[in-house]
Amino acid sequence: MRHEFFEGEVFAMSGAGSVHNDIVQNFILTLRPKLRGSGCRVKIDGMRLAVRDEYYYTYPDVMVSCHPDDREATQQYRHPVLIVEVSSPSTETYDRTQKFNQYQKLHSLRHYVLVSQKTWLVEWFRLTEHGVWAYTALGEANDFIVIPELNLTLTLADIYDETDIVPMRITPPSLPEDRAC
Repeated sequence: MRHEFFEGEVFAMSGAGSVHNDIVQNFILTLRPKLRGSGCRVKIDGMRLAVRDEYYYTYPDVMVSCHPDDREATQQYRHPVLIVEVSSPSTETYDRTQKFNQYQKLHSLRHYVLVSQKTWLVEWFRLTEHGVWAYTALGEANDFIVIPELNLTLTLADIYDETDIVPMRITPPSLPEDRAC
């Protein structure tokens, strides 16, 4: 069982389902070949992240670090440039608020990506050169994330490949029958 440690308390984390695993695998299958030879490493949820020593430890779904200290790490990273969380209905608020608030304390972090399991929706937070976190919501197959620190572009089609998740559909509001033309 996976656990997170926050302010002296240990919290059990539920296991991941099939769709969650498919999305994580899509990230790994996309990232590994593109990072080969770069000195950067991609890790999945079995690798602990020390966000703040003796205060907050977590297990991100996917993280990438290029830091030399992390390359030597066997159980714990400290310097990710990219963190990906695949949100579920039970974790999406926590991932977007408290967890992201803690992740922002990581000096190395430049990109935080939240991926929905309900529809094609990727929320991309990136640290600008002005020290402000910019937010972009992506929902189309040809939408993409650019991570210059990794010389990487990820499309939503890559992220949701071979999942049963359907893209968002815009449907006009229906008019009451007495107002229909």
